[in-house]
Amino acid sequence: MIGKTITELRPGDRADMSRVVAEDDIASFIDAVGDLNPVHTDVRYAATTPFKSPIAPGIFTAGLISAVIGTRLPGPGAVYLSQSLKFVKPVRAGDTITARVDVLEVLAERNRARLQTVCVNQRGEEVLSGEAWVMPSKAPVVYVEQPRSTSSLALGPWAMATQAARLWAALVTSAVRR
Repeated sequence: MIGKTITELRPGDRADMSRVVAEDDIASFIDAVGDLNPVHTDVRYAATTPFKSPIAPGIFTAGLISAVIGTRLPGPGAVYLSQSLKFVKPVRAGDTITARVDVLEVLAERNRARLQTVCVNQRGEEVLSGEAWVMPSKAPVVYVEQPRSTSSLALGPWAMATQAARLWAALVTSAVRR
């Protein structure tokens, strides 16, 4: 991955990425941030809402925009300054979400870029829209993604403690849902 500097950005530049939203992704996000709203976590409760089934937290979907900004456009080294969001439709496990950013405006003298941000589902329906301001890196950043290790033996002691706490939280959460 190579981040773009302000001098390389132009209005009309675009980048996107797609991801299938897995139940485990939603559960991990909920555990990580502690959003135990039953509309996200409780099938019986969610059935009583207009959504009829659990939905992903809106900020989970917004995180996909952050991934595009941090890895594609402007890319590595970019700093996210602000984001407006409108949640248009619910996202559920099994949906394929495509997050897209389009450069709307470049303020070279301030090292700022304004981006249109949109997420659509597999049916092409907009599920989220908004605008973001970012500060691209002043120098090109070349970043080689490191493979993520899922083995606890490869984790340092703090990472292992964090993983243990997440497992404990998942057990407690699962007990509360019943």
